[in-house]
Amino acid sequence: MDIIYLKALKIDTIVGIFEWERQIKQIVVLDLEMATDIQKAASTDSIEDTLDYKAVAKRLIDFVSHSEFQLVETLAERITEIVLTEFSVPWVRLQLNKSGAIRGAQEVGIIIERGKK
Repeated sequence: MDIIYLKALKIDTIVGIFEWERQIKQIVVLDLEMATDIQKAASTDSIEDTLDYKAVAKRLIDFVSHSEFQLVETLAERITEIVLTEFSVPWVRLQLNKSGAIRGAQEVGIIIERGKK
């Protein structure tokens, strides 16, 4: 299996449990690894035969920027559900970074892996 990835996709969104977090957009940073098979695309040299990472990025930017979850856990689950179902990948690994959530920490977030059942 091959992996197509997106690194450091920055998206402004409302996420958090505190009142001040519900009032302003914060930046979340996504690192995404998606399992796929690139052999057909490599032989045809056609975008229709591969996982279109630009389409994935556009879909996630739209979804995340309009979401208002309290927990990064919920946001991460919904992101992986979109990738698995809408882009037909068998496995996805997501690292979601919510910088600034903890004073003194450079990064804080969650890493999840999900596969089709």
